[in-house]
Amino acid sequence: MKQGLIVFLNGTSSSGKTSISMELKNQKEIPFHHLSIDDFFRNYFDFINNKFPDIEPTKEVDNIGQIIFDPIVSVYYATIKLFSEMGLNVIVDTVIDNDKRFNDYLDVLFDYPTLFVGVICSKEELTRREQIRGDREIGLANSQYDKIYSFNEYDLEVNTEELSPTECAEKILSFIMSDQYYSAFKKLSKREISVS
Repeated sequence: MKQGLIVFLNGTSSSGKTSISMELKNQKEIPFHHLSIDDFFRNYFDFINNKFPDIEPTKEVDNIGQIIFDPIVSVYYATIKLFSEMGLNVIVDTVIDNDKRFNDYLDVLFDYPTLFVGVICSKEELTRREQIRGDREIGLANSQYDKIYSFNEYDLEVNTEELSPTECAEKILSFIMSDQYYSAFKKLSKREISVS
């Protein structure tokens, strides 16, 4: 059985990844499964809050990222791999905002068929969207911008200021159905991680 296609939407918070994902998921030509890192974190915190509603920490924890975030991200990457192994097409909706997570993603998914899509949006528009949404810290997307858009090559780019989510999804679908070769992800290499 053939591995499922991974459509990796690379963009900052508020760039339009989830809206494009929903359009891809809802179309009928190619079946897709949407895997969002937000869902993994939300489900974990819902579990903790429901299972232990009265929990009171007895001390402050400084390294929550290493204790909780990194393992949840690892489970997320493994789930993407599992879906592809099962022959399911996957839309990856995440922000890989540091070199360690980027390297971990490459380690797990480098050999899997991946369409690397740049979801492009200006800093000014990102700020405007954050203000309208009200559920994101203002400036979060701009703080991610340089790291997220540091890649030199994508298989395809969609500009969410110029195209609606539906038009972006149609552009991605047209690219997939054209049987064009996608290789940008295979050209990526691990990043050097600075030790502090």
